[in-house]
Amino acid sequence: MGEHFTPPDQYRDFMKLRFAPSPTGMLHVGNARLAIANALFARRNGGKFQLRIDDTDTGRSKESHVEAIRTDLNWLGITWDETFRQTERLDRYAAAIEKLKATGRLYPCFESEHELAAKRETQIRQRRAPVYDRAMLKLTPEQRQQAEANGKVPYWRFRLSDRIVNWRDLVMGNCTVKLPSVSDPVLVRTDGTVLYTLASVVDDLATGITHIIRGEDHVTNTGVQIDIAEALGARPDHFRFAHLPLLLDENGGKLSKRFDAMSLRTLRQDGVESEALVAYLARLGSSDDPILEPFAEQAKVYDISHISKSAARFDTRQLLGLNHKLLGQLPFSAVADRLPEGATEEFWLAIRTNIEMLSEAKQWFAVVYGDIVPPAEEDPTFTKEAASLLPAEPWDTTTWKNWTAAVKEKTGRSGKALFHPLRLALTGEENGPELRELLPLMGRKRVLARLLPGSGN
Repeated sequence: MGEHFTPPDQYRDFMKLRFAPSPTGMLHVGNARLAIANALFARRNGGKFQLRIDDTDTGRSKESHVEAIRTDLNWLGITWDETFRQTERLDRYAAAIEKLKATGRLYPCFESEHELAAKRETQIRQRRAPVYDRAMLKLTPEQRQQAEANGKVPYWRFRLSDRIVNWRDLVMGNCTVKLPSVSDPVLVRTDGTVLYTLASVVDDLATGITHIIRGEDHVTNTGVQIDIAEALGARPDHFRFAHLPLLLDENGGKLSKRFDAMSLRTLRQDGVESEALVAYLARLGSSDDPILEPFAEQAKVYDISHISKSAARFDTRQLLGLNHKLLGQLPFSAVADRLPEGATEEFWLAIRTNIEMLSEAKQWFAVVYGDIVPPAEEDPTFTKEAASLLPAEPWDTTTWKNWTAAVKEKTGRSGKALFHPLRLALTGEENGPELRELLPLMGRKRVLARLLPGSGN
């Protein structure tokens, strides 16, 4: 780790980005936005994309989550050129730890959580910033020996430089982190295991990462990690950074409270199409309109400089509107294996422009081919007259027009008074796909039974 690293040119031939999820939970739309941004930016500039599994938190990491992450990324259309797990590289972190100890940048600490909390409370009460006071730097070798003799095991903090870190962010512009106002981060736990803050820097340097796209909430952490990287031998400006603004919900609140309801697995099961989600998240926070194209096509036009510095609102209605538009364009072959068993191309073409999520196809399949309980008709005489005018089969898409014309002539009804009660009787729904398309699928026997419930027809 002692060698120097050549700073990358932003658009040189070699560019590498990474997505580094922790397998402690399911991927949600916030994770997906970062994965999409990193992968699109890499592909747009002919670079490499790395999937790194940050599984050093062995107590919370689960193998099922590792597999779920890969499944979710594949669903989004994201592929990677290399992948590894941090638990496979513990020797590298150990070497970095020893280097930082030898240079005096890592120092042992013995305070308990209770003692640290008391210090913070005192600082806040005195209206001082709750920054770690570096009391452990003043320990003499004798005091440290005494603490260890008393059974205390140290954890290790990184001594930050007393400077201001600056960088030109690809989204936020000029960014500044004043390290003296930041607590020295803990990099090694009492059991000797490394924390993400150090492991991430070691991996980024060792594997040649050039650009890092992350959330705005990591700006301070970026300043810290730049300081760590330089302590390990990197030159200033080794990395290029882009910090995406925070995601808010429709009401301007933090989206994090709703993440569980928007895991990629849930969205996929509900029938949100990956192409719609990628299109939405790729342009979210910019003035560019989403384009419904496969991932490779999205990459050709992705421009991170169009992302605004302001927080972006994740609007479920906009996502569903985009999903609705996409479903209305999809051929039967693209959804056949996800439709209810027995669904035909005619059925799909009849409903596809009237659903927001593919899961709604199940409901309409039941409407067309199953049993429904239509609301009570205020005027059963009307539906009986309509039933008496049903033409003989075979039916096609002209049957609805011819039948309703005959009903109109006999009953004198027109407009909503004609069509609304027929829709309710036949589908049980106020709105839906065109009945001229559904009627031939339902068939005369089923239509007659719905017009004359309880009649035995």
